Amino acid sequence: MFLRIFIPCLILLAGGLLAWRAGIKIQAPEPEPAPPQVLKTEVLELQRTNFPVLLDSQGTVRAHYTTTLTAQVAGSINAVHGNFEDGAFFKKDEVLAELDPADFKVAVSSAESGLARAEAALIQEQARAKQARLNWDDLGYEEEPSDLVLRIPQMKEAQANVDSAQADLDQALRNLERTKIRAPFDGRVQKRSVGLGQAVGGSTPLGEIFATDFAEIRLPLSPRQLPFVTLPSEEGDAEVRVTLRDALGGPDAPTWEARIVRTEGALDESSRELFAIARIDDPFGVKSGNRPLLIGQPVRATIRGTELTGVFVLPRHALRGVNRIYLVDRTTPAIQRMDIEPLWSDDEVLVVREGLEPGQWLSTTRLPYAPDGAPVEVVKPASEAASTSGPPTGKPRPAGS
Repeated sequence: MFLRIFIPCLILLAGGLLAWRAGIKIQAPEPEPAPPQVLKTEVLELQRTNFPVLLDSQGTVRAHYTTTLTAQVAGSINAVHGNFEDGAFFKKDEVLAELDPADFKVAVSSAESGLARAEAALIQEQARAKQARLNWDDLGYEEEPSDLVLRIPQMKEAQANVDSAQADLDQALRNLERTKIRAPFDGRVQKRSVGLGQAVGGSTPLGEIFATDFAEIRLPLSPRQLPFVTLPSEEGDAEVRVTLRDALGGPDAPTWEARIVRTEGALDESSRELFAIARIDDPFGVKSGNRPLLIGQPVRATIRGTELTGVFVLPRHALRGVNRIYLVDRTTPAIQRMDIEPLWSDDEVLVVREGLEPGQWLSTTRLPYAPDGAPVEVVKPASEAASTSGPPTGKPRPAGS
């Protein structure tokens, strides 16, 4: 009987207790909203500076000039020298190959004999002319003798024969000398095409050779790049410095110094690019001992352009959208969106001349959402915080420093 009364009372007591606690929770005051989270950003202090423009281009190394070596006389090759092998270097006037000189020596001897006969005939005619003059004077003629009497035409003919024989001898000697095939300039053999015993004519190609005094690289420049470089157009114009880097190598690829000496003077019809001709002296390191370039080697070129004065240099990672940056109001501080017109840009920086003022703060932290006027907290860059032991001061870095 006791349990029948106690258990319902216990249930009612428990229900009342739960209802009382629920009422307390319902009447509890709502918590105050959390203050909005302030964006944090690193900044650069903008300052005007000078910026040297570097233009990127690329091209292929080519020889100053390449020529096909030929013999000037016909004959058979009886000697090929070591400097006439594929890839060999040679100096101007060095003998590369030789033809059989026997027939040419015979021609020289024949020409010498013909000259001796012509000279003897001339001496005889001179003696006859002298004797004719003496005979005329002995006969007592008062008038002057004619040219025929004095044998002047005969002497002219004899003199002409001597000159002709001398020319034949000179030609024979030149032909004998041409049996030695000499280098026309300092260069290198690209390919030899003949061998010992081969008969060649006056137009038979003996091999391909190219000059080694300097090489050239044809560098295209786009219409966007042309306003930022002053290219030489006439002899005597200032040359433009160029740094070449092996396009097939990595970050540690070797470099060579070159210079732009002229332009082609006409835009390419398809790309509207202007080709500048860069020249590099001693490309094979023959005199300097530097690492050689190879004909046909692709290279990347960095061209020294004009220097932009009084400009702001902004890091490209500070760009937000299309030509938009975030400035930070120094007094609030708060976000100020601004559209800019870059004067020059590359993979790392943007160069701006108008629309900015020295001393302004540029936000360099990528913010997911920063409406115009949003409050921000300026923080010191991690690299600077690591170098100081005190608390961050929020002092920005000057741009371009």
